[in-house]
Amino acid sequence: MTSTPVSESISRARRGVGVGGSGRPARDARRGIAPGRARTLTLLVLPSIVLVLLLNAYPVIYAGVQSMRNGDLIAAGDFIGFDNYVQVLSDPGFWKSARFTVIFSLVGVFGSWAVGLGIALLLRGKVPGGGIMKVLLLLPWVVPTVVSATSWNWLVATPQSPLPVIAKALGFEQVLFLANPLSAQIIVCIFKVWISFPFMMMMMSAALASVDTNVYEAARVDGASRWQQFRHMTLPLTARSTYISWILMTIFCVNDFPTIFLLTQGGPVGATQSLVVKAYQTVFLEYRTGPGVAIAFLMTLVLVIISVVLFKRVQKAAIE
Repeated sequence: MTSTPVSESISRARRGVGVGGSGRPARDARRGIAPGRARTLTLLVLPSIVLVLLLNAYPVIYAGVQSMRNGDLIAAGDFIGFDNYVQVLSDPGFWKSARFTVIFSLVGVFGSWAVGLGIALLLRGKVPGGGIMKVLLLLPWVVPTVVSATSWNWLVATPQSPLPVIAKALGFEQVLFLANPLSAQIIVCIFKVWISFPFMMMMMSAALASVDTNVYEAARVDGASRWQQFRHMTLPLTARSTYISWILMTIFCVNDFPTIFLLTQGGPVGATQSLVVKAYQTVFLEYRTGPGVAIAFLMTLVLVIISVVLFKRVQKAAIE
């Protein structure tokens, strides 16, 4: 055991400095791209950029025009400016859907990340049948959502479903999980974690595999506990992958239509109606394309802001 404080030893280990090493942090070896090479790379990427713009620009522009008209699925309607956005933002139903979307996304992102990271740490060691277990744990992500939603409906939807029957046998009153607003929200959020944690598990497994085990050995020699290793080494060393997975999962959650619609269709009484479900119902059930597309544009704006914030964290983690 050395006399070096544990916190300093962990910091040294994260920088790749062994026990008794010099402690000098590695210098940033990144160099700028030469101007000629930069022009060549730009010319190589330019055709792909032009193709993506051609494929996406027209739908986005057309949808933007629709969001400023009072038309339906057949007629474009008259130009009304930002009235649809004002109408949407003044609708209590929009804010109710926005609130559930935030809850659904937070639980989906951090719940699946916590479960995925925990399983990734567990399977990092020598576990008998670890390879087969990883394949089995991927099934919730691989199986089509319609199959998973049908299975969960069978488990909880009716009084004859297994979970309500078990709850009644334990002495509880008859519980209809998808008929009560609060329990329906809980079931939908748990279902999202269930189908999403394999993705997080794979992301975290890849991140943990890139971490040199020698840094943990150095920290253990200097007296760092498992919690200190996890807090000061595992989390910082996997931060880039963590932030990237959060960006992707946030997009998945906010835009997740089938998970909610197949399980509850936004009910009961709109308790599980997310913004994407509300946009769908506004356009295809109420035939109001303007407000529906306006909701979609507001969702896109929020996702862009969240992605930019988290991407800055990715860059900062790369520098650290």
